[in-house]
Amino acid sequence: MQPNERYKIAIIGLGYVGLPLARLFLEKGHAVIGVDTDQSKIKQLQMMQPYLSDLTRKELKEMFGGGRFHVGVSYEAIAEADCIILCVPTPTNEAAMPDLSFVFQAMRQAVPHLRPGHLLVLESSTYPGTTEEELKPFIEQRGFRVGFDVFLAYSPERIDPGQKQSVLQSIPKVVGGVTAACTQYAARIYGKVFDEVVTVSNARTAEMTKLVENCQRFVNISFMNDLVKLCEAMEISIWEVIRAARTKPYGFMPYYPGPGVGGHCIPVDPMYLLWKAKQFNISLPFIELSHQVNEEMPGYIMDRTAKSLYPLTLDQSSIMVVGVTYKKDVNDLRESMALKVFELLMKQGAQMSFYDPYIADLQIAGTTFVRTPLTIRNVKRKDCLLILTDHSSIRYDELAKRAKLIVDTRNATEGVRDKSRIVLL
Repeated sequence: MQPNERYKIAIIGLGYVGLPLARLFLEKGHAVIGVDTDQSKIKQLQMMQPYLSDLTRKELKEMFGGGRFHVGVSYEAIAEADCIILCVPTPTNEAAMPDLSFVFQAMRQAVPHLRPGHLLVLESSTYPGTTEEELKPFIEQRGFRVGFDVFLAYSPERIDPGQKQSVLQSIPKVVGGVTAACTQYAARIYGKVFDEVVTVSNARTAEMTKLVENCQRFVNISFMNDLVKLCEAMEISIWEVIRAARTKPYGFMPYYPGPGVGGHCIPVDPMYLLWKAKQFNISLPFIELSHQVNEEMPGYIMDRTAKSLYPLTLDQSSIMVVGVTYKKDVNDLRESMALKVFELLMKQGAQMSFYDPYIADLQIAGTTFVRTPLTIRNVKRKDCLLILTDHSSIRYDELAKRAKLIVDTRNATEGVRDKSRIVLL
């Protein structure tokens, strides 16, 4: 294929990773075949109804406008593509062990449609060795030689939900193939849409790169969550400490505490690395301790809330949780620690409600909670507003004027002058 020719890209999994990636390829003039087994997603796309906070209806119309974007649940169309990219979930199971069932399911459905010349790339977060140890045999069972007939690589996604997608192309794209030819092919494809492609020696290195990026954040955020307890005991504001420390022009990167680390990557990826390390009889105590700290945070938030409500007890209190998504300005509940805090308070007998501009209803311990409007009347009636996610659209200064008590785990009320009824984490 000549440098000025366009590629046809098949993207399997149209979530927070796959859909923005599809948009980027479309913006650069390539054709995209989108596949997702979730029929409701396909219907919403076909009706131009956004289900991600990162994309608007107008942007979806633009994606379909050129006639180069086709979506469906069938894998048959991927045979026409030059490159197949897997962007499917890789969660952990109840034992905090890797769950690659979505990857295996996608491979079983994709492999019958492979043909010579295809490039297959995994973008889902996973442990080092997955691409070569798990995906390569799928391809070889079809009689293809990896690196000669079909090309196989790994490229970690670097999607940041809640950020403008226009910056995606400026985020360097790491690529590592099973063979040198695989790496070169993948770099050529991604080089069409990303400003910079960083090639590494093999797929294992690319897989490890993703885990290191997220483990570094996991450990440091957990460290700040640990410090919160000491700062509370010593009557020191952790927020003031971080604000002062970040003035150092070198050697310090600010991380912030909260109700616990959530999302599709940071709390999950370290468990993948921990599991893989145990296969080599190697312990990773920093990750193990960080996981423990993270899991303890919902209980700590519950205790801080109970202490702040005294002399009321939790079973005498009405509490409105403000913000339940795992991070600000997204409609994503994956691994949200806010849900765990909510459930703990509910089990202690607190009368619970919530407000989140991105979430209409919640299922907590078998009970459905419908979003409570953030009206003056509702705010005044609650004994406590518990801020667990600091969405930008909420007027925290107005809440502070009317709330009886605010427990703020995100420093969302930093700009509020009167802090007499505010308890900061």
